[in-house]
Formats: sequence, C-alpha cells, structure tokens
Amino acid sequence: MRGFLGKKFWILVVAAAALLTQSNNGFAAIDPAGIAPLGLETSIPFGWVDFCQRHPEECQDNDQVAQDINLTSEALRKISQVNLQVNKSIDPITDQDQWGVIDQWDFPSQGRGDCEDYALLKRQKLIESGFPKSALLITVVKEQNGDGHSVLTVKTDRGDYVLDNLNNQVRLWNKTNYRFVKRQSQISPNIWVAIETGSTVTLYGVN
Repeated sequence: MRGFLGKKFWILVVAAAALLTQSNNGFAAIDPAGIAPLGLETSIPFGWVDFCQRHPEECQDNDQVAQDINLTSEALRKISQVNLQVNKSIDPITDQDQWGVIDQWDFPSQGRGDCEDYALLKRQKLIESGFPKSALLITVVKEQNGDGHSVLTVKTDRGDYVLDNLNNQVRLWNKTNYRFVKRQSQISPNIWVAIETGSTVTLYGVN
C-alpha cells in the first residue's frame, strides 16, 4: 500500500508540474530567450525617415503606454493570417527595379515591394485589426550571407515573434536564422534601439 500511494503521489506531482508550465490560454511557459535583449538607442534607418516624410500619420508617437499583445489562440491566428495574406498578395521586387533607387520604404500599393514594404503593410493591417501600435516594430536583421533584411517584430506576453516575407510561419525571433541588428522602440516608432545578441546587454528604456 505504501508503494502504491508513493506512486500516486509522484504521478500527481508530475501532473501539477505540467499544468504549471502552461498559461491560461494554453501556451507553454515563456522562455526568457524568446524576448530579444535590447541595447542602447541607435541610428534611425534612412528608409524610415523618408517614409515618415511621405506618411507622417504613420509615424506619430504612441499615444498610450507601451504594451505587449496578449497572445491568445485567436490573436495568434489573426497574426498568422495577416502574415500569410500579405506574403501571398505581394510580388517581390527590389527598390532599384521598382523606383530606380537603392532603398525606399513604402506601402506596396501596386502589389509589388521588397521586405520593408511587406513589414509596413503587415504593421498597418494589424493596427487596423486592433493590435497596439507599440507592439508592432519594424526590425532590421542580417541574413546568413550578410545581406540586409527587414521583418516585423510582434511583441507579445509569450515572447517576440517575427513576421517575415521569406517565411509564411510566424516564429519566435530566436528561432530564425537571422542576426538581429536593431528595431523600433515601444515608446516611440521614431526611436530605434540596438538588439544585443551577445553575452553583455545594456537595457535601454522600455523594449
């Protein structure tokens, strides 16, 4: 009898531990590595500055306290839907081929664009869907071959997720093959902060 009770006790302990690793919305417990470590304020990409001159309404400072998205199953479904929809609806083209310049950020109104244009449209659509602007951050990364690339980071209470025109799957930032360089700050889309992927991190304000 003692052995039987001991076995039941450990079964209950294991079951309780499993429950503790899940949140109320059914997601696994957050991994600290799923949150990108931020460094100091850094330079603003010229493409964003130029974009803001043409679309000032898109670049106003956030009028609310920085907040993360509550990543419920419904929210994740909507985020994934927007990522896939934009990826499928836009034909990739370089700025040189489309505009005759090396770098120009804009909405892909003609159904064509490069990586920044995909990210800007996803940001716009998610804002229109009710997600907080402060959680939708344009991010500059480096591909494995060293080429520059841009994605949209979605700040959630379950980690930092990436929406990428090169991948239809929404993934945690540390599950990609990119070297993260910098992104918008949650306190203002016109402040950019470095992303520190090394062992030493100096936090800057609100991520």
